Amino acid sequence: MSSNLQAMTEKEDIQELGLKLVYPEPEKSEQTQNALKNFSAEQKMSIYRKMLILRHFELACRNGFLNGNVPGPCHVYVGEEATAVGVCEVLQKEDYIVSTHRGHGHCLAKGARPDLLLAELYGKVDGYCQGRGGSMHIFSKDLGIIGTNGIVGGGLPLALGAGMHAKLKNNGQVCACFFGDGAANQGTFHESLNLAALQRLPIIYVCENNLYATATKVEEATLTGDFAERAAAYRIPGVIVDGNNVIEVYQAATEAVNRARSNEGPTLLECKTYRHYGHYVGEDSSSYRPQAEVDAWLARDPVKVFGEYLVDENILDQNGMDAMEKEVIAEIEAAHQFASQSPLPDPKDVLKNVYID
Repeated sequence: MSSNLQAMTEKEDIQELGLKLVYPEPEKSEQTQNALKNFSAEQKMSIYRKMLILRHFELACRNGFLNGNVPGPCHVYVGEEATAVGVCEVLQKEDYIVSTHRGHGHCLAKGARPDLLLAELYGKVDGYCQGRGGSMHIFSKDLGIIGTNGIVGGGLPLALGAGMHAKLKNNGQVCACFFGDGAANQGTFHESLNLAALQRLPIIYVCENNLYATATKVEEATLTGDFAERAAAYRIPGVIVDGNNVIEVYQAATEAVNRARSNEGPTLLECKTYRHYGHYVGEDSSSYRPQAEVDAWLARDPVKVFGEYLVDENILDQNGMDAMEKEVIAEIEAAHQFASQSPLPDPKDVLKNVYID
């Protein structure tokens, strides 16, 4: 544990800080260190670069919304990058993901191009859905992205369909279903896990527990200590991991995916993480999130922590990190230029791709 966080936990109750578990210092635990030995330097740098892409893409989305380029509400994934990258690093292109209203990071981690994704958020014709879906309704058949979803818990039943499809094809496909702690209290959660367990569907349920359902603290919404405990009711594995530790997420996801590919059924994976900003862009979360809590989690920024690990292990020096980040920023800036120059959809095409005219 870092000295700053240690000092903070000595002064304040850990529950009040919103830290549900007292984690060892990220990337320093014995389990993580053993796992890291199995990764080449190139793999570690690739993981870090993906996390940087998610971070700077979401910062561009935030700026785009504030500047009027992104129509409609926008929910950014800043602070949760390790969960999406850790899970999707295990998946293959033909595997499926089901996402949420905070889904840009999942799509990027699954292989979405930043330029096409940003064009979709800008409502432009070159976007993944020709500008018709926007931030909360992104779909790509080629990438196995069944869709981001603006309905809390709405993606859980969709994952059932993907899981049943994969089981019937019997070709090893799996589906990773991302959802938040708020969705875990919806009826769709229980109905979906019950049927998935009964049918032994190849689904990895990934609960991104960032401690707040919009502005409602998790303790005010349920007496469940950890959502992973609920897996026992359906006789499937329930695993809790540090969602800010990309290697720990990768390890747990690997076990869950291998289990699913072996026709052993679903796993419930709870990733403890934290969003750096409010529920949506423009919201002031200071009315419900104590500053001490925010500061404690900012100290555990997954991108910063993993970058520091790479420097400590002499995989990258500071110049190398700066160069990589500069390259990523240039890529996101190019995506912004592409999205800005992409034309708006022609109003005459409004009836295309609909069921009836």
